[in-house]
Amino acid sequence: MKYELTNESMINTAGKRLFRIKALVDIEEYGVKAGDLGGWIEKEDNLSQSGNAWIFGEAKVYDEAEVSDEACVYGNAEVSGEACVYGNAKVYGNTEVYGDACVFGSAKVYDDAWVSDDAEVSGDAKVYGAAKVYGNAEVSGTAKVYGAAKVCDAKVLGAAWVFGDVWVSGDSCVSDDAKISGNAKVSGNSKVFGNAKVSGNAKVFGYAKVYGNAKVSGAAKIFGAAEVYGAAQVSGAAQIYGNAQVSKIIEDGGING
Repeated sequence: MKYELTNESMINTAGKRLFRIKALVDIEEYGVKAGDLGGWIEKEDNLSQSGNAWIFGEAKVYDEAEVSDEACVYGNAEVSGEACVYGNAKVYGNTEVYGDACVFGSAKVYDDAWVSDDAEVSGDAKVYGAAKVYGNAEVSGTAKVYGAAKVCDAKVLGAAWVFGDVWVSGDSCVSDDAKISGNAKVSGNSKVFGNAKVSGNAKVFGYAKVYGNAKVSGAAKIFGAAEVYGAAQVSGAAQIYGNAQVSKIIEDGGING
């Protein structure tokens, strides 16, 4: 056995009795020595007895949640529901991972971030700050979701960054080296990819696509089946919609294809 439950217990805010763990063997990867105390679990099912997975300090894992493989949970982080943290994933800070959410690969979730429902964070992705990833959302690759950003049901892939007060939702996808920032919203079945940037109070929705080196900012709206691409810059109160295709600078007005 790798660890045991001690007699030290506490009742958490969910009304569950948790027990502090104690290492029975050295876990060299995390500098844990036999006899060291760890974090809190409700039962042995919450932390695998195999591998190097460990829970430190005041971190708590309970309900049917499980930490396994080489994963680590520390700080004041909580993992609950049927959530799973595995691979080389790290969950720390004041983070909460719950529902059926999974954090795996070499992903990191930290600060005050939340990952919940059926969301997945994987690869080398990072979710931090006060970001929330939920619904059927997927964050993977080397993607970053941070600040007060929200990703619900959508995908953030590749090396994409989503930050600020952004909301990415629906079946939308942000990928490659795209960046969504400010108060921008990307929703519906829209796609933002390549080196595209969407910022300010801009909105991209419907089946719209923004890609290449395109920039959408201000209060611009891209919707319908419109495409903004190349070196296009759409700003101000411009609206691009219908089947329009734009690869030039548009500062105001509307284009309907």
